[in-house]
Amino acid sequence: MPRLSDRTRLIASATRRGQGRRPVNPPIERASTMLSDEPASMQDSASGPVYGLDGTSAARELRAALADLEGAGDAFLVPSGLAAVTVPLLALLRPGDEVVTSDAVYGPTRRFLTRHLAARGVTTRFHPADASTADILALCSERTRVLLIESPSSLTFEIVDVPALAAACRARGVLTVMDNTWAAGLAMRPLGLGVDVSVQAVTKYAAGHSDLLMGAIAIQDAGIARAVLHTIEDMGWHVSPDDAWLALRGLRTLPLRYNEALKSALQVAEWLQARPEVERVLFPPLPGSVSHDLWRRDYSGGAALMGVVMKGGDKARAHALMSGLNLFGMGYSWGGFESLVTHETPQLSHRLHAPDLPGQLLRLHIGLEDPADLIADLEKGLEAWRALQDSNLQHPA
Repeated sequence: MPRLSDRTRLIASATRRGQGRRPVNPPIERASTMLSDEPASMQDSASGPVYGLDGTSAARELRAALADLEGAGDAFLVPSGLAAVTVPLLALLRPGDEVVTSDAVYGPTRRFLTRHLAARGVTTRFHPADASTADILALCSERTRVLLIESPSSLTFEIVDVPALAAACRARGVLTVMDNTWAAGLAMRPLGLGVDVSVQAVTKYAAGHSDLLMGAIAIQDAGIARAVLHTIEDMGWHVSPDDAWLALRGLRTLPLRYNEALKSALQVAEWLQARPEVERVLFPPLPGSVSHDLWRRDYSGGAALMGVVMKGGDKARAHALMSGLNLFGMGYSWGGFESLVTHETPQLSHRLHAPDLPGQLLRLHIGLEDPADLIADLEKGLEAWRALQDSNLQHPA
């Protein structure tokens, strides 16, 4: 049989035969203590989990589905997307080692690098978000142990050349860890491009309903997988059976939700790009946007997440625009069924290489609402933006 599409495989994994009559979805097994029939089998993990931390049916099926999706030998579950990034770093780094990563890396990841790891003798070098492959590699020293890749980058959505970086790092003995949340293990498979560890926030697209926190770590190499597993065991990380069950249910519809949201996002992005209030839209799938050529080469789809750079403005006008919206919720995270808006200009101040943006930066997540309704809602927000501008012109401070 030819290899099935992702859309089919995520459904077929729930209906595989050879197990007798069973429910489509695994049972939710809430358990800390696991009972054995005989003393000799109490520590026999081949017979099943010996303690609740090892994960019950839903967690095991979710791990298998995520490993298949990412093309991994194994996938591990942790309680958040941030933990999915930090656990491999804890597993692979030792005092005296160095990490190289983007200056635009996810804020909590940056905090972990500069606070937790720095206090334990691990240093970090930050490259500009738009740095070339050569410039990124030039930052790697004899102490560099890990290149942490986030592509597209947070907030400004630059894409790096993942295959070239992975190949060059492997030749130098540098391990690569990639935050693959934007592609959800669906639009790109980093392991197939030479990356050592692919992580994602299951919280976002994989679960898809804004009702749980979880991360996944996908690995092909058995030695790296063992180091990560030992770190998870030593830290006592665990995900609840209810959350694993919800995430598995969300994963079944991932391709449909992901692709439908992208279609809507492209419509919204094209409309915004033509607006006089907007300087540019930062959205790799949009022709002419940052890194569009690399996106076309390496990705088969994209998250419905974009940056909107306004023409000028200040915090008051950005907040006025946001307050003028009804369908866009004001909240962090993304990847759920609902549309969201955040004001991101303040976060840019943490960067060493701040981007040269001519105005305020907003971030939009496009959900599963009708794009025509979202565009009409954005028009209301832009009206509020213009109204405050007109008021400032009439009544200057």
